[in-house]
Amino acid sequence: MPPLVGPAALLAGKAGQPAELTVRSAATGEQRAVVVVPIADEVPLRYQAWVADRRAHVLEKSGGRLGYLHLPDQAEPGWAEFHRDWRAQVAKDGVVVDTRGNRGGETSGLVVEKLMRRPIAWDYGRGEIPEPYPAYALRGPLVSVCDEQSASDGDIINQAFKDYGVTVVGARTWGGVVGIDDFFGLVDGTSVTQPRFAFAFDSVGLYGLENHGCEPTVPVDFAPQDFAAGRDPQLDKAIEIALEALAKEPPAAPPTLPGMYES
Repeated sequence: MPPLVGPAALLAGKAGQPAELTVRSAATGEQRAVVVVPIADEVPLRYQAWVADRRAHVLEKSGGRLGYLHLPDQAEPGWAEFHRDWRAQVAKDGVVVDTRGNRGGETSGLVVEKLMRRPIAWDYGRGEIPEPYPAYALRGPLVSVCDEQSASDGDIINQAFKDYGVTVVGARTWGGVVGIDDFFGLVDGTSVTQPRFAFAFDSVGLYGLENHGCEPTVPVDFAPQDFAAGRDPQLDKAIEIALEALAKEPPAAPPTLPGMYES
C-alpha cells in the first residue's frame, strides 16, 4: 500500500493560489470538487479556535453568567484582541481573564485600568437597556488565570490584579519582567543585550517579581494528563471561584426608576 499523505504535504508551496480539492462524503460516498485558497500560516486560526473553545466552556459551565477574555500579549495584537471582545464579555455577571501564554508588551496598565472599573451610576435611554458608568464597567467578580508562560508584562498584569484584590489562579508566572530595550548585533551574527530597567511593586519589592514571577492566589497545576484528556483544571477553578463570589454578592444592576417599564 502507498504511504498515507495528509493534505498539508500536498498543499505545500501553494499558499495564496487557488487549488482544487476532491472531497468525498463519509455518509454517501459522493464526490465533488471544491476550490480553496490555502493560507501560509494556520496559527491565527488555531488560536481563535482555542479562544472560542475556552469561551464556550466558560459560558456552559457558568450557565451563561461569566464572560471570558484571553490576552495573548500586551502589545498591539493583544490590545486589538482585547478590544474585539471586551465590550461583549463585561456585560456578563462576571469575567474570567486568561493571561496564559501572554508574551508581554507594554499595555498592562491600560488593560488593568479598564478591567478594574466598577459601576457607580447608570445611563438610561428611552427604550434602551441601562448602561453602566463608567462605560463597560464590570458588574461582578473578575478572576485571572496565569501560567509559567505568562511573561514580562504578563507577569506585571497578574501582580497588578493580585494587588488590587483580584484572585489569580494557576501557576507562578515566568519572572522575566523588564530590563532591556535594544539588541546589539555582533560581527558573528549573534547579539547581546544590556540590562537597563527594573520594575518594583510596593507589595513584593524589586526581586519579588523579577526573576521569580507572580505567585497565584490559588495555585493549580495543569498536568500533561489533563491536557491529553482535554481538561483545563486552571480554567475550571477560576469559574468555580467566580461563581462562588456571585453567590455571595450578586452583580451590580441598575435600579428601577419610577415610570420604567419591565421587559
